[in-house]
Amino acid sequence: MKFFLTTTAVFVAILSVAQSTDTLVYAQGKIVSATTKEPITAKISYQSEPYANVVGSLNGSSFSFPLFEGEKYSITIEAPGFATAKYLLDPADANAERKVVKDIELALPATVAKNSETTSHRAGHTMRLDNLIFAVGTAKISPESHDELDEVVSMLKNNPNMVVQLEGHTDIKGDPKLNMKLSQERVDAVRSYLVSKGSNKAKIKTKAFGGTSPLTRENTEEAHKMNRRVELRILEN
Repeated sequence: MKFFLTTTAVFVAILSVAQSTDTLVYAQGKIVSATTKEPITAKISYQSEPYANVVGSLNGSSFSFPLFEGEKYSITIEAPGFATAKYLLDPADANAERKVVKDIELALPATVAKNSETTSHRAGHTMRLDNLIFAVGTAKISPESHDELDEVVSMLKNNPNMVVQLEGHTDIKGDPKLNMKLSQERVDAVRSYLVSKGSNKAKIKTKAFGGTSPLTRENTEEAHKMNRRVELRILEN
């Protein structure tokens, strides 16, 4: 009899969990570029509100997680090259399938957009391409960089007399010759992308600095990251 009661108790517990799972509301959605509508791999962080009793994070171009106990959840989406997005998800908005569906479009930060203003188109002005991302140790441009580079293409098309110089910099670590080579390969890759989108190759010059012009000489990862950059200098306009 004791064994029978124990088995029954386990069965009831399992049934209770199953029923609870069946009534859960789930948040789900996709992460895409606001410009191209292509999927973006991002870090998705969420927490219950207002006390953060439940917190979690995941990576990917989509998300799905339960909204326990009918609580509202805040969600933060972060991806290199895009502005951070924050939303509040409310279980009351669930559809007939008990899902709160929220597809999120990530926009390009205002860095290049601001630099595209007429007031900054003077010769000698330099802008840093903060959202330009390369695969580590290579000149392969990440797809997340395309939105910012497309802004540069638009700037060049809107200013047909403009001549620019792409200036490549690495951090100060490693072999100086290899750093110089890598910085040249990267600015060449950027120029190739701009030309493939219709920019005039003759009006886009390149210059490699390797690690010879660091912004800082601090030996920290953050400092090295800051030194790794491509800048666009306006030579003529």
